[in-house]
Amino acid sequence: MSVDQVGRPGASAGPGPLDYLLGGVQFLYPHHLLSRAMYRLTRMTLAPLKNGFIRWFVGRYQVDLEESEESELTRYPTFNAFFTRALRPGARTLPDEPGAVVCPVDGQISQLGAVERGSLVQAKGHDYTLAQLVTGDPARYEPFLDGKFATLYLSPKNYHRVHMPCPGTLREMTYVPGRLFSVNQSTSRVVPRLYARNERVVCLFDTPAGPMALVLVGALFVGSVETVWHGEVAPGPSLRHWRYAEDAPQLQRGEEMGRFNMGSTVVLLLTREACAWLSHLQSGQVVQMGDVIGRRP
Repeated sequence: MSVDQVGRPGASAGPGPLDYLLGGVQFLYPHHLLSRAMYRLTRMTLAPLKNGFIRWFVGRYQVDLEESEESELTRYPTFNAFFTRALRPGARTLPDEPGAVVCPVDGQISQLGAVERGSLVQAKGHDYTLAQLVTGDPARYEPFLDGKFATLYLSPKNYHRVHMPCPGTLREMTYVPGRLFSVNQSTSRVVPRLYARNERVVCLFDTPAGPMALVLVGALFVGSVETVWHGEVAPGPSLRHWRYAEDAPQLQRGEEMGRFNMGSTVVLLLTREACAWLSHLQSGQVVQMGDVIGRRP
């Protein structure tokens, strides 16, 4: 049985007083100023500061370095190099079945289910629309109006590279300017249209299962997003759009497509016919890149 047959999984608890405090105060933050300061801090090369920052971070968030390609902290030239560290070969395995859709990141399922009347669940009492998330030409989001979505949260301790859920050819990429609210559970419960408010990069692919979108959502202290075909997609005040044709990047399932410079959230969009989510998946569940999350017919 698929998730679509049993309904929306794991309805989140309603917000409490602490959620309103932690989320509401963020409306007062100078989001981009704080993120620019963090951008500079995370690229410092001065060894005592850089190494001290990395050691503090590993202890504070209990980062597991056993799966990292480089486990010696002092060998990272900057904190950002550590934060976007690669996994060692063999740390993740992909399924043999060609019709499997795999999780693109290490993290936690925030929400997963069906797009209903063009809306996605953010948290209990909070929905937002595909049009608000993807923006621009309706042709970009119309294939997903009755499709499927998965919202995946990357915590500070997670591996922060993003991989392909299935093979795909890049068609378009759009940078959408916006705010930089935190994307943790407290904020998602109280900030309406959180993922459609925040700065984001929308990547549209053609796949064997039909159109697919990977939306890389920025957050507080996320200085930038990178893709393997473009490099750093630097923050800016205006919407930017790229189309790809003859030179369109073609990526295989499990291949890296981008990374977050500091952590955030990925929203995966698929058409209704693309796959069925696995029935055991639910809100709050921990997942890893390469885990099967859906199967194509």
